[in-house]
Amino acid sequence: MDRRTFLAAAGTGAAALSLGAATTSASAAPPRRAADPHLLDQWFRDTYRSIEAMTTDFGLAADKIDLSGSGAPVPSRQTSPTNIGCGLWSTVAAAGLGVIGESAMLTALRRTVAAVEKLERHHGFWLNWYDAHDGSVLTTWPDTGDPVRPFLSSVDNAWLVTGLRIAADAAPSLRGRIGRILDTADWSYYYTPYDPADPVAGPGQLRGGVWTDTGEPTAHHYGALNTEPRMASYLGIADGSLPGEHYWRLLRTMLPEHEQEQRPGGGHVTVDGVRVWNGHYTHRGRKVVPTWGGSMFEALMAPLFVPEPEWSPRSWGLTHSRFVRGQIEHGMLEARYGYWGFSPANVPEGGYQEYGVDALGMQVDGYASNTDRTHTTDGAPLPPPSAFTNGVVTPHASFLALPYARREAVANLRALERDFGAYEEGYGFRDSVNVSTGRVSDFMLALDQGMIAAALAQELRPGLLQRPFRTGGFRSRVRPLLAKERFSL
Repeated sequence: MDRRTFLAAAGTGAAALSLGAATTSASAAPPRRAADPHLLDQWFRDTYRSIEAMTTDFGLAADKIDLSGSGAPVPSRQTSPTNIGCGLWSTVAAAGLGVIGESAMLTALRRTVAAVEKLERHHGFWLNWYDAHDGSVLTTWPDTGDPVRPFLSSVDNAWLVTGLRIAADAAPSLRGRIGRILDTADWSYYYTPYDPADPVAGPGQLRGGVWTDTGEPTAHHYGALNTEPRMASYLGIADGSLPGEHYWRLLRTMLPEHEQEQRPGGGHVTVDGVRVWNGHYTHRGRKVVPTWGGSMFEALMAPLFVPEPEWSPRSWGLTHSRFVRGQIEHGMLEARYGYWGFSPANVPEGGYQEYGVDALGMQVDGYASNTDRTHTTDGAPLPPPSAFTNGVVTPHASFLALPYARREAVANLRALERDFGAYEEGYGFRDSVNVSTGRVSDFMLALDQGMIAAALAQELRPGLLQRPFRTGGFRSRVRPLLAKERFSL
């Protein structure tokens, strides 16, 4: 008898605890204090300790730590701009929640800012991979020796800029230094202006990035609106390096005639002079704006910092809530894993994979919820629950869901801890669990721990990390765009 069958037969664990909640109407808001704040505080403290374990003497948060040995966790050699940003905002959150003192925060921030100042940059932006221990550019991959081609990623740079803005807000003594760093980061470098004569070549969107050895940009643009690169879009619109119309050039769904996960509903609207295809998908009877692959962090990482549900409650707020409900019901009802929360994470058996709910993403054969990559396609019946073997649940997805399904998220996390031992005492949740086999990841990833830290900070002290994204250009340029948003939901 496998674990899923056991839980269903026994009537225990997350399968019994959350199934009723999973079928609750999406419009029913859970109580704001369904979770024990002392439990959340302990989860934060342990999570921050894992981030401290990732942070090298040089001052950069490494990509991950390995907990497979008997001694202290071992940080990886590599780091990325996203990892560094996670370390910065987690440190600010730790001070804001009283886990560390202001003096300790300033010491840590100064060390990281000094390290960032030493990193090689191009066009004001950072390369994708550095040695976390000395700041040198990685030219070969530590685990394999494969060459690393130097690349400037728009989305990864957005998360480092996010962390730096949070650090500058929390530490006035660093604002000058951080301001000088950010003055050279011009988001128009990634931008292809809209060309009405050729909207395919000139879509008014951001490139994925640029290889610095040749100056060659990626062939693709980040076209989908409800994905994590929108943080780069917000940053550029806020500082004036991107036009406001760029927001309306991003896709709610692709046009109905284009191949995608399902044929969308919706219609055209004109906003600020831009003709927008205002599309939506339908999942389990609910209209929702899909992400690209169907994963949790695509949808819910940006609102950790930019208050989308507050500024756009009947559009962004509604689709976020429905997206979470779709994730819960996929795990509990469609696949019957007994657990839920699907987002890119470490593969418990080794490696990395993008996990999600395929039906909630635009990409045909998008992110599956299991390592077997079980997909669904428009018009085809959903596979039976028995097809969803080797389902992989990642704790950070539940933390991202806290504002929208608090009771279910905490219950899910407690079940992962209780049923699989997924919680590492003193360090927080391990990165992922194969809920079919019980295999738990040996790693914690800076990106995922950083999201957990930010989500807990938002839950325990709302707005703590959002302050720099509620003023200036965010208030005057970004907020009016979100106020005008009218998803066809």
